[in-house]
Amino acid sequence: MAASSTRTDVPEAIPHMEAHILRELGAHRARDEQGAGKRVAPPLIVGVQGPQGSGKTYLTSILRDVLQGQPHGLSVAVLSIDDLYLPHEGLVSLAAAHPDNALLRGRGQPGTHDVPLGTEVLNKLKRINDAGAPERGVELPSFDKSLFDGEGDRAPRGTVVRPPVDVVLFEGWCVGFYPIPVEEVERRYSQPIEGLGDDFLQRNGFRVHDVLDVNERLKSYVSWWNLFDAFIQIKPPQAHPYTYIYKWRLQQEHNMKARNGGKGMSDEQVERFVDRYIPGYVFFGDGVTQGYQNAPGTRILPPWVGHGLRIQIGEGREVVHVDSF
Repeated sequence: MAASSTRTDVPEAIPHMEAHILRELGAHRARDEQGAGKRVAPPLIVGVQGPQGSGKTYLTSILRDVLQGQPHGLSVAVLSIDDLYLPHEGLVSLAAAHPDNALLRGRGQPGTHDVPLGTEVLNKLKRINDAGAPERGVELPSFDKSLFDGEGDRAPRGTVVRPPVDVVLFEGWCVGFYPIPVEEVERRYSQPIEGLGDDFLQRNGFRVHDVLDVNERLKSYVSWWNLFDAFIQIKPPQAHPYTYIYKWRLQQEHNMKARNGGKGMSDEQVERFVDRYIPGYVFFGDGVTQGYQNAPGTRILPPWVGHGLRIQIGEGREVVHVDSF
């Protein structure tokens, strides 16, 4: 396992993530040298997926610091799918155009992101080390969740990343999720959800038509995933695939309110907030390892299969199992 930097606050998941990135980066550079001579290799683009409250954003930021620190000295860019949300006006328009779809009522689900912007940014990052790339670099967008009473809006300026870049970490709750066939949506809709009851979807007003709408919108995200070289998934234990998410997200909110003087959501609001994300995990989450079916009997695996790391965490976010996929 790779040696960590001199940081003293490194969680136990980080050495596993660090070793995976270094191994994949070495193989990535070796492949590029064989095909393109002595040019600077394009950055290794790594998807990082984990549910709300799992610590994926925190872990990604520490992983960046570890990779940038000694002895590695790598240049690392971090992009969050949250920073690719539609501007506030776009989110409001989307919700107004689909007033009966609770899944599109506010940011979060596939369909609430600016897919053309994400495609543009990811393609620029993929080419950032090319000899003909603009020296001014690539501006990564930023989304300010505090604006419009918490509804959020795109910030006027983002962070500029300049070449060369060794690693791009693209993190988010639904990164790597794939659409599924209509009949599979209907089948899963009729099934109970582990730990949440037989009628969770119906109780929360999530109709099968709403899920099918999001499923259709998710198809445009596949072009993002096609640019990935490797993947890291942070996953709850199989026995508690969803219930721990509520606890983790509530802990996050309590910690934030303790620091900012009590500003934030109530416990009930946090529960409702997480409720709206659960369908994403139920219907699309297994795409991270299984990909999608583009025709009856034909399955397309994700490009990172064979280059994926899965870190299973327990109730206290401790590492309980690590494997590759």
